[in-house]
Amino acid sequence: MRVFVTGATGFIGSATVSDLLAAGHQVLGMARSDEGAAALTAKGVEAHRGDLKDHDSLVAGARACDAVIHTAFIHDFSQFMANIETDRLAVTALVGALEGTGKALAIASGTMMVAHAHPATENDLPVSEDAPRAASEYLVVRAAERGVRGSVVRLSPTVHGAGDHGFIPRLIDIAKANGFSAYVDDGQNRWPAVHRLDAARLFRLAVETAPAGTRLHAAAEEGIPMRTIAEAIGAGLGLPVRSLTPDEATAKLDFLGRFVGADNPTSSAITRQALGWTPTGPDLITDMKENGYFA
Repeated sequence: MRVFVTGATGFIGSATVSDLLAAGHQVLGMARSDEGAAALTAKGVEAHRGDLKDHDSLVAGARACDAVIHTAFIHDFSQFMANIETDRLAVTALVGALEGTGKALAIASGTMMVAHAHPATENDLPVSEDAPRAASEYLVVRAAERGVRGSVVRLSPTVHGAGDHGFIPRLIDIAKANGFSAYVDDGQNRWPAVHRLDAARLFRLAVETAPAGTRLHAAAEEGIPMRTIAEAIGAGLGLPVRSLTPDEATAKLDFLGRFVGADNPTSSAITRQALGWTPTGPDLITDMKENGYFA
């Protein structure tokens, strides 16, 4: 297939592009800058200039290809809800571009929207239709009614690997600034995790074979206690580890204060069985210890 990839130069998107190429697909990658376009060209990828707010560019890219993988997201958490709306409008444009074609569209979402005390499954709905990114998810799942083979890849809150600039590196930076690593209450709340190369492969499998309206979970590890993650950060930095109350976490952990106490165990059993997805990357703690997180 020829696949249009948004976020093609990003942490997950660039790995997805490489996985698609290795599997024999062609890629049209969206680039916001000359530098990004040059990076794609160097990989043998055709660059398509545009961004998430340029809906004409999104529509043109989608219509020029056999499938779309949407990994782009504006990771400015000071404008989080505005960026959620930008994503919703971008997904709306992509669904409209593919309407009636039967083409595949796989978008990135998050497991946090289905946080439960028990392992969330792919059949669980968002905690509410107002949950962040829920509107985009519903647009794609319901796109089956409009002739689009849509699927949603719910990413673990930590997608780790070389070049990670997500939640774990941010927690490491916060620990350096505070002089201690922290967890909330007893730290037994859990986060799932997945290596970026395993997440990339799941996006490819989604556009290749996922049925319309499919929800998929990119969770290689079902749930790592946050105390375990905090202790790994403390050990890696040579810093003490402390428990914080929820209020203290809000004050001490920047925007992550509202996420660090979340209990989000997540199963990927349905995804593995449906698509034959078998994660092979290192687990989060091993990756943190051995691959430069504390350099």
